[in-house]
Amino acid sequence: MGNSALIVIDMINTYDHPDADLLVPSVRSALPPIERLIDRARSEHVPVVYANDNFGQWRSHHGEIIERTLAGKNAELVEPVLPDDDSLFVVKARHSIFYETPLTYLLSQLGADHVVLCGQVTEQCVLYSALDAHIRHLRVTVPRDAVAHIHSDLADAALRMMERNMGAAVVGADDVSF
Repeated sequence: MGNSALIVIDMINTYDHPDADLLVPSVRSALPPIERLIDRARSEHVPVVYANDNFGQWRSHHGEIIERTLAGKNAELVEPVLPDDDSLFVVKARHSIFYETPLTYLLSQLGADHVVLCGQVTEQCVLYSALDAHIRHLRVTVPRDAVAHIHSDLADAALRMMERNMGAAVVGADDVSF
């Protein structure tokens, strides 16, 4: 079977971007299932890895990124999913959590051959990350209720693509098997 890792994508977010008003309602809906997944992963000793944009701040480290988001107008969307002391953090610059990051190496060190992807944005970073995980021969699970979207029609299409073209298990958050 192997080992799993929960990857929390871009949830440490300032929501200070052009699509934020379209994204925030979906984040509010996805937040409780994401919280449950994080809690369950921690209780089952599954590594929780945060893969997050750095907002173009190339001198930032994860502590500064967190501080910046907590000072933003939607801090209530960030506080429930903050990393704990055991969480791992990978800073990314582009859509895929794998592009130019040490994530592949980190997952190999963890012995993980299965990733559970939650967070945002379904039709962007989650989709591209699922594809990159697939081409790295990782098993992929995407809990449909624990990913947030900007455009629901594109999110639905992205989930279908992940399932059909990448062999991803698209399930409810409470049905995720680590």
